[in-house]
Amino acid sequence: MRQAFEAWAQRDGHIVRRREDKPEEYLVYETQRRWLIWQAALAHGQKAAAEAPQKFAPSENQPQKMQADEASVRNRVLNEVLDAFSELDDNAGIEGIVKVIQNLKKRSRATAEEKA
Repeated sequence: MRQAFEAWAQRDGHIVRRREDKPEEYLVYETQRRWLIWQAALAHGQKAAAEAPQKFAPSENQPQKMQADEASVRNRVLNEVLDAFSELDDNAGIEGIVKVIQNLKKRSRATAEEKA
């Protein structure tokens, strides 16, 4: 997952050097921020995919419908994550990003409990 993020970040012009004292964090704040957003989007997307496994099950007779459903779920998840992060102000820092991630997790848990 980190390799895919770093490849994307480099293509987008971000510096992917990590800190020497904390190798799990990136040296540049913006890269670290995008890494946290990337992880949140993936975690949120996995939850959405788990809620609708029949949409992602292999099916030989409806390949076009599966692709449209998958795109729909991806767009919905991306929009939810973008909306959550758009409410974040510029001065929130890493703590604000963590708070948004926690709120996304709470929302997905509440949705799962409602469906159960």
